[in-house]
Amino acid sequence: MRTVAGPTDHVVVVGAGLSGLACALHLLGAGRRVTVVERDDGPGGRAGRVRLGGYEIDTGPTVLTMPHLADEAFAAVGDSLDRHVELTALHPAYRACFADGSSLDVHTDGEAMEAEVRRFAGPAEAAGYRELRDWLERLYRAQMRRFIDTNFDSPFQLLHPDLARLAALGGFGRLDRRISRFLADPRLRRVFSFQALYAGVAPARALAAYAVIAYMDTVAGVWFPKGGMHALPRGMANAAAQAGAEFRWSAEATMLERSGDRVRAVRLASGESIRCDAVVLTCELPAAHRLLGRAPKRPVRLRHSPSSVVLHAGTDRTWPGLAHHTLSFGAAWERTFDQLTRTGELMSDPSLLITRPTTHDPGLAPPGRHLHYVLAPCPNTDVGPSGAEWRDLGPRYRDSLVTELERRGLDGFADSVQEELLVTPLDWTAQGHAAGSPFSVSHTFAQTGPFRPRNLVRGLENVVLAGCGTTPGVGVPTVLISGKLAAGRVTGGRTGIRHVHTSPARRGTRAVAPTAEGAHDPS
Repeated sequence: MRTVAGPTDHVVVVGAGLSGLACALHLLGAGRRVTVVERDDGPGGRAGRVRLGGYEIDTGPTVLTMPHLADEAFAAVGDSLDRHVELTALHPAYRACFADGSSLDVHTDGEAMEAEVRRFAGPAEAAGYRELRDWLERLYRAQMRRFIDTNFDSPFQLLHPDLARLAALGGFGRLDRRISRFLADPRLRRVFSFQALYAGVAPARALAAYAVIAYMDTVAGVWFPKGGMHALPRGMANAAAQAGAEFRWSAEATMLERSGDRVRAVRLASGESIRCDAVVLTCELPAAHRLLGRAPKRPVRLRHSPSSVVLHAGTDRTWPGLAHHTLSFGAAWERTFDQLTRTGELMSDPSLLITRPTTHDPGLAPPGRHLHYVLAPCPNTDVGPSGAEWRDLGPRYRDSLVTELERRGLDGFADSVQEELLVTPLDWTAQGHAAGSPFSVSHTFAQTGPFRPRNLVRGLENVVLAGCGTTPGVGVPTVLISGKLAAGRVTGGRTGIRHVHTSPARRGTRAVAPTAEGAHDPS
């Protein structure tokens, strides 16, 4: 594995998002002095926090899977996730609601899910689910160490017996076709293939290997941190500070001061320069390229994932049919993905993710109030409306989205809203996200594994990249891995952490018994 050359005693990490914090913890555990510079006034990056009229709103991801990856970062400094973050296991992980009026609770426990599938679609589909679950587990084992949790220096690293195992599992076929080998019911197929959207690829075009995301969602478990998702980066920052990291808040990096092929200091907007031996850039790829003074040449320009419109709504009521996470599928499917990735149209029959964090933490809203997060995928600004067009389009789309929510059973939603925040591609663009997408570079075959933007920078021997735009990719689990991989480039891979996969309950995290899904609904 290629590593940073020369001294690496003092490392400056640019960005205090999840990847930067994971990197900082692993560097600290390997004995490095670490300074983290962050343009915002606190940690989080994408996993930020907005306070709005007594509501505590997570501005980024709402789904937490694979929490042991965060625990690895804490463990690097002799700490633990459970000392900083209280987790609740979600049962069900999701509730899937379909256009025909049917619904399915998605359990990560195998027996509970088999029973639910049998109730929902009959014994043949339940048997298919068991086979699918076994396949997902084998797919995960074949991929994690060799193709996800690894630093790539060359495509030739793919030539390993695990590649043959992945091929034998059908990992290089198409996702939707592979899922259909196990499940005939089209509604069930959606539950195990919609995750391809996280990778920015339609299920009909995605590699079956991307079903590993479905493994994380539907087998490994879904968790909720008390205090919301922002509690995770806040806890990581606290652990890093206790381990000796220096944090510089409201400190935007504006220049890398070089001497030959090494960066010697990071200059801040204030004019101050922080001398260092190595730099890890965890900011958005366009921002990293501006600091570097150039973008690497690629034979084909990078393609970005679809974007999203998010409506954060603080309401005076809620709806008993909602779980903590509810997938509300429209009747359309293939056409939806064509609109998102090819034609650039807004979804004519949208599939939505509705999250109600006050299900398990009512303290995120004023007494008697509820918080709802509604995510509607939309085209990015490369293929759909520009960021500027969303200035006028956003309010109209918000109204159509609310109308659709009421049509799907959330009666009185419009009148219930007390506070709201609408986020569109215009806002993502203003935050520096390329193509107006918070989901970064899509996971096409040509942008995955060794073909994804590398985390080493050609021509500079002491600069490393981390975050969702580089290895291994988009999502909370993968950006945590990205931070660890970046630290490994600095330390030679000696982070002192062995890759394990144990449940939080087995390793000591407080896996709080979940409350009933309707516990905070009005009676």
